Amino acid sequence: MKYLDLPNAPVESADILILPVPYERTVTYQGGTGQGPAAILDASSQLEFYEEDAGWCPSRHLKSTVLPSVCLDAATESEFHQQLFQTVQELPRENLLIALGGEHSITPELVYARMPEGGTIVQIDAHADLRPSYHGSVYNHACPMYRLWQKGYSLLQIGIRSLHESEAELIDKQSRITSYFDRQLLQSEVWQELLERLASLQGPVWLTIDLDGFDPGLISGVGTPQPGGLGWHQGVTILQTLLSNPSVELAGMDIVELVPEANRVSDMLAAKLLQKGISFWGISRGFNQHPETGSQIGVVDE
Repeated sequence: MKYLDLPNAPVESADILILPVPYERTVTYQGGTGQGPAAILDASSQLEFYEEDAGWCPSRHLKSTVLPSVCLDAATESEFHQQLFQTVQELPRENLLIALGGEHSITPELVYARMPEGGTIVQIDAHADLRPSYHGSVYNHACPMYRLWQKGYSLLQIGIRSLHESEAELIDKQSRITSYFDRQLLQSEVWQELLERLASLQGPVWLTIDLDGFDPGLISGVGTPQPGGLGWHQGVTILQTLLSNPSVELAGMDIVELVPEANRVSDMLAAKLLQKGISFWGISRGFNQHPETGSQIGVVDE
């Protein structure tokens, strides 16, 4: 698989590592998230190389590679998650890791391997994902944020609009969980507060994007859709604000819960979001000022 249909750089010289994790075992509503990574990368072949918001061609200055998909041969949930942790732990730490799911249950192992020293999880999501267990499993896709919170990570949740009473109580009582509920973000002062918080974050950060955090009118192809949600420009502004913050050390990010659709609209939104994340991160690290070392882009016929 390729990103933007460009050649994969050698892992040792790549600036961006893209890891497909087509894991789908605990989905509770709409199946198909296992096909998400391939659909995102396939849709990326239809993107322009020029990223219009930041005004540059990231692929001229950044080298990327799509890694082999994480093997799904593990017999049990716990064995798979241990396998995922070991795979990520063995990757070089000097570059940006972006994982493509698959279901949201994959996030904790990515964080444990890539950000073991602790830090902040910025979560775009319709659901709080703070269940201690669900359907008898701590590895369910309803549980990843609880697992991370238990390990001492701080959570900054954006777009939440579906949660159990026990999750709401946990949010109310815990100082390490800050939740911006979806409808609250319609208030200009709350929206501004969120942007100011993102701009003032410091230290290690992991960004996890459950695509159901967006309005299903924009992206209906998700595992567990909910009414409401972020608009496209809201989402892009969140990414740009966070990734432009010079005090943030981005340990990595993931994009999860895509269910590919025949009309490809959902796939394209996810692929464009991936491109925006790479672009904003690259600009913040000054790659646009570096010599052109990435994939050489030829002329594409219109």
